Amino acid sequence: MTEEPVTREQVASLAARVYTLVRACPTGRVTTYGWIGAALGYPRGARMIGWIMNESPRDAPAQRVVSAKGELTGSWAFGQRGRMRELLEREGVTFTDAGTVDMKRYGWDPRRDLTPEELESLLQGADAGQVEVSDRLLYLLRDDPASPFRVTRTE
Repeated sequence: MTEEPVTREQVASLAARVYTLVRACPTGRVTTYGWIGAALGYPRGARMIGWIMNESPRDAPAQRVVSAKGELTGSWAFGQRGRMRELLEREGVTFTDAGTVDMKRYGWDPRRDLTPEELESLLQGADAGQVEVSDRLLYLLRDDPASPFRVTRTE
């Protein structure tokens, strides 16, 4: 929690770094909201990453971001039921009988699968200039109890 509200520019910078990591996730692999958050210094930031991914640009392969259990939690954002799974299957990802991704086989954790130098280089190349931050996202980051940027009010 912070004393000063997070700015639209700070959120754009964070979102650009999120989208950069999502784009770095290799075809045929998946990452999690939590792994992205932890790679960015927010080990309890999975929910925040979900909010950001809800506004992801078309060129970010959002289908590659799943829950820690391998569930397709963002599938509603793809316009039709089953579309997220279909996109992953086209990339070679298979599913268990329960409909989840085998995270041991397909999981891509930036902190594990990139060197610290590769991770830093990727993040330095993130361009916040192309990221539009909605009022809704700004509100969530400032006010939701799960946000690391929640403003604390001191009386």
